[in-house]
Amino acid sequence: MELQLSTPALLFSAITLLMLAYTNRFLAIANLIRGLHKKFIEAPDEGIIVEQIHNLRRRLTLIKNMQLFGVFSFLLCVICMYLLFRGVTAAANWVFVGSMLSLLISLALSLIEIQISTKALNLELADMEQIFRKRSSGLDFIFRKDSKKNEE
Repeated sequence: MELQLSTPALLFSAITLLMLAYTNRFLAIANLIRGLHKKFIEAPDEGIIVEQIHNLRRRLTLIKNMQLFGVFSFLLCVICMYLLFRGVTAAANWVFVGSMLSLLISLALSLIEIQISTKALNLELADMEQIFRKRSSGLDFIFRKDSKKNEE
C-alpha cells in the first residue's frame, strides 16, 4: 500500500479533537485540585483527601503524557506530509507508523486515566454512603418505606 499525502492529513482533525478533549480533562482536574486545596485548608485532617491527592497527581501525570504523545503524533503527521511532498516515501512510511504508535500510546493512557477517574468517583460515592449510613437510624429507614408505599 502506498501512502498518499491525504492519509496523514486525515489524522489532523482527529488529533485536534483529541487534544481538545485532553485539554478539557486537564482543566477539570485543575478545578478539582483547586477545590480540594480549599477543602484541605478548611479541614486538613480528613483521610479521604490524602487518597484524592494521590489519585489527582496520577491523573495529572497521565493527562500530561497523553497530551505529550498527542502532540508528538501531530508533529510526526506534519513531518510525514512534508516527506511525502518531497517524494521520500520510505521515510514517510516510517514516520507515519511512528505517528500512529504515538497516537495509540496517547489513547491507551487516556483509557488508564478514565479508569482512575472512575475510581476517584467511587471513593466520593463510598464516602457519601458512609455518611448517609451514620445519619440514618433504623426508624428513619422504616418510615421511608411507609412513605413510599403511601405515595404509590
